[in-house]
Amino acid sequence: MNKIENTSEEKKYNKWIVVLTITIPLVVAVLFGIKIPNVKPLTFLPPIYASINGFTALLLITAFWAIKNKKVKFHENLMKFAIVLSILFLVMYVAYHMTSDSTKFGGEGTIKYVYFFILISHILLSIVVIPFVLITYVRAITKNFERHKKIARITFPLWLYVAVSGVVVYIMILPYYT
Repeated sequence: MNKIENTSEEKKYNKWIVVLTITIPLVVAVLFGIKIPNVKPLTFLPPIYASINGFTALLLITAFWAIKNKKVKFHENLMKFAIVLSILFLVMYVAYHMTSDSTKFGGEGTIKYVYFFILISHILLSIVVIPFVLITYVRAITKNFERHKKIARITFPLWLYVAVSGVVVYIMILPYYT
């Protein structure tokens, strides 16, 4: 299959990439504002989804190592698992916030600014990374590896930052959970 055919094959996925890029953040925002009445708060979820973020970071690093060492199938499996974990994280995150009040950060001074910088950058980049992950994945499944590598150079550090910063945010707010 030549590059032109791969590019046209990629185009079949463009509508889904656009739909998911817009829909995921909107649905999360809407659901984040809905509280399910008469449901016990799912307060056990934050350490689980923080751990998922940490494990995702390890998967991304291992997948990077795998592809650098020409372990293509291993890389592919790790990346698919990282996507599944990211979806699982999102479901748990939304479920927690639909059943529990948000925890307020109680730190003061410089640490408060550090926390909010990490939190805001984490949130914004978690939205920005969605189309990058989807495009990177589509370029891989359509076997357009040259274009896949080009965008993966951007996707990898963005996704890794989101995964690691999610853990950092959790650790920083952990003392303030009730």
